[in-house]
Amino acid sequence: MRKTVLNLAMSLDGFIEDVNGGYDWCFTDQDYGMAEFFGNTNTIFIGRRSYELIAGSEDEYFPAIEKIYVFSDTLQPAHHKVEVITSSEFDVKVNAILEDTGPNIWLFGGASLISTFLDKRLITEMLISVHPLILGAGKPLFQDVKNMVDLMLMDTKSYDTGLVQLKYILKPIFDHSVLDVKFVNSGEDIY
Repeated sequence: MRKTVLNLAMSLDGFIEDVNGGYDWCFTDQDYGMAEFFGNTNTIFIGRRSYELIAGSEDEYFPAIEKIYVFSDTLQPAHHKVEVITSSEFDVKVNAILEDTGPNIWLFGGASLISTFLDKRLITEMLISVHPLILGAGKPLFQDVKNMVDLMLMDTKSYDTGLVQLKYILKPIFDHSVLDVKFVNSGEDIY
């Protein structure tokens, strides 16, 4: 099974875009682990609005990426690397892609797609690069998440710029119903 890795930059106050939809505040002065990340990743899951920001420059932005899956009910693919997944085929197609073998899948965004993946517990790992700045407003990373999601911190890495990378996995959900065992002792039920 392939891993779905959410890898995003975020301001200290939780925004992934500024009020104008920009991300030019993201640090680009060093690699921040991206070369290693791309060495283990060949596929992207991306929402329509995020994709429209890079459309036409797929090879420039993501030269090592072999396949880009865009989640949209309106977009028509215009690049050989791009396949569109509609909301009606989400579960079938995503599960088939995840069950295939291969390198990791980068869950690139946007926020609505991330919420859907969280609600369906389809994120294997979250790598959040917290930038030491406060935007004050913009698009929050987590919006419209329907259920609480418990996370386990797996690693942290800090850089001399003040950027801190946090690596989380979703805490496994234990099915307590497996403990619902009925014991019988001398004709009386004991729970």
